[in-house]
Amino acid sequence: MNEPFVYVVLNTEIQLVRGDITCDNGVEAIVNAANTSLLGGGGVDGAIHRKAGPELLRECRGLNGCPTGRAKITGAYNLPCRYVIHTPGPVWRGGGYGESDLLASCYRSCLDVAMDKGIRSIGFSSVSTGVYGYPLSQAAEVAVSTVLEHIRKHPGSFDLIKWILFSEDALLAYAKVFSSADSDR
Repeated sequence: MNEPFVYVVLNTEIQLVRGDITCDNGVEAIVNAANTSLLGGGGVDGAIHRKAGPELLRECRGLNGCPTGRAKITGAYNLPCRYVIHTPGPVWRGGGYGESDLLASCYRSCLDVAMDKGIRSIGFSSVSTGVYGYPLSQAAEVAVSTVLEHIRKHPGSFDLIKWILFSEDALLAYAKVFSSADSDR
């Protein structure tokens, strides 16, 4: 794994790393870019379900799905963290169908669920940028601005917010957004 990009905003450390979200990333909870059924799928969702084991699927069945832009929490089972926060992101349909509002709602909902549970460290994937087709640079803009806004509204709520990004392209897209946001702090 490469050295992380590290930013500190109001005493919350934000890290960007290239890696596998199903490995030990030093966080209490990871975010699953789920589908609305919460019953597993491809990409990050499939990898999380495979590594967590059948108990995760069993617990998810009892949640009765989750609407796009919201979040629900489960145990992590065989994953090296305590919780999985599942959030169905929007499918990209060109940008004129409220996709940015829904994506921002995903990040806010995950952070709210984590705060409600007393979780101090959380690891995000890049929600909606895989099979849901959300353009990476635009998704990074929405994700970063939403998380920074949340930190400012709730200072001291998190010790660590980490993006664990599978590709170098994703890592660079998020780093670019943080670099431009640097002057806003």
